[in-house]
Amino acid sequence: MSICPLEFRYGSNEMRKVFDRDNMLRKMIDVEIALLKALEECGLADKTNYSDIAECSREISYEEVDRIEREIGHDIMAILEAIDRRCGSKSRYIHYGATSNDIIDTAWALTLREALSIVREKLVRLIERLKKIALEHRDTLMVGRTHGQHALPITLGFKAANYIYEFSRSLERVIEAEKRIVRGKMAGAVGTMAGWRGRGLCVEEKTLSHLGLEPHTIATQVAPRDGYAELVSIMAILGSQIERLALEIRELMRPEIAELSEGVGERVGSSTMPQKANPVQSEKISGLARVLRGMVVASLENIPLWHERDLSNSSSERIIIPHTMLLIDEIVGTMIRVLDGLKIFPDRMRANLESSRGHVLAEALMLKLTDKGINRQRAHSIVMRISRRAMELNRSLLEEALRDDEVRSILTEDELKKVFSYTDYLGNYRELIDRAVKYAESMIERSVGKSQ
Repeated sequence: MSICPLEFRYGSNEMRKVFDRDNMLRKMIDVEIALLKALEECGLADKTNYSDIAECSREISYEEVDRIEREIGHDIMAILEAIDRRCGSKSRYIHYGATSNDIIDTAWALTLREALSIVREKLVRLIERLKKIALEHRDTLMVGRTHGQHALPITLGFKAANYIYEFSRSLERVIEAEKRIVRGKMAGAVGTMAGWRGRGLCVEEKTLSHLGLEPHTIATQVAPRDGYAELVSIMAILGSQIERLALEIRELMRPEIAELSEGVGERVGSSTMPQKANPVQSEKISGLARVLRGMVVASLENIPLWHERDLSNSSSERIIIPHTMLLIDEIVGTMIRVLDGLKIFPDRMRANLESSRGHVLAEALMLKLTDKGINRQRAHSIVMRISRRAMELNRSLLEEALRDDEVRSILTEDELKKVFSYTDYLGNYRELIDRAVKYAESMIERSVGKSQ
């Protein structure tokens, strides 16, 4: 019976496989076998046939472990008991000197390495989609809005470049955070490595090298939980950034704006209103991002554990970590699909820009008056006065400026007409787009290099 929507509705099969219970169990057994190798290499265990241990434990299932755990009440001991039942005397040194979280935290590191690789790859794809839009629509005029009101002219390419920059910052955060998050912990009951009688550093180094992990510099019984809090926080930031783009699409899809649209195809918009074409994918992103942000508080609460550890973090992390990664996987994947089918309406963008009849160039007029020797504050007052009057009388700002005696005493008709050019008031938008794309490309190069 499936209860959680992450089991059947949200998240890719690729990410689900990472957090599949069989995969998680296999990761913990892999850690135990790597430790067994290290114990022999460091002179703490007799020679063992690792392949035999790996083989006899291969068929252990989570159902079997669950049955044992119900008997004895301890998850890691249940795994050890399952190995012992299947491997017998060969498993003599399994878990020697270790504590449960040596296995759990190191298995989490292996799992998160896989999960973060999926997130990075999808985030790169998302940035590439936006890069294509930014370059193809570098010069596509539209109105820039602040407070939901027309502000200044911009281009769709410039708007896309802002999202490229934000998502690239998250890609950088993921790359940088991995070196703090994806680390193994092999340090014994309170972190002093006492069970390995002075050879703990050897055991740590050998075990983790077999697994391709770096160790935490120091730990208690558990790896420091700030790493998981950082993981959840940066995923929540990324989810919120993507929600901002989703909200942008939702707003610009409104019929009275109609500048962008999800590619709805034959998708049903409403069970009762056949005309509806709703931004349901973008709305889904908004809903899931809210849940994702809710994970942050619990992950922060897991940092202050008692002394060398208590168990209050364990139950919540079983929920927080897989759900966080499956949620962000769904959010990123959905936005990729939205951008793949995104419809763009440049004519509507131009019409909306012109609908405010030149008022978006009020700043340009104010600065032109200032250039002519008028105090900047006085110029602001003049332009605000004629702008408000033009709106009341349903005139363009240029029309009202040409009628205003004070403005005409300062600027000629030709000078005024030159002020009201949308394409001449876009500033350094081209250079800024290029700068955002260059930064993104540098982050993509780092991410690809990390994957190789």
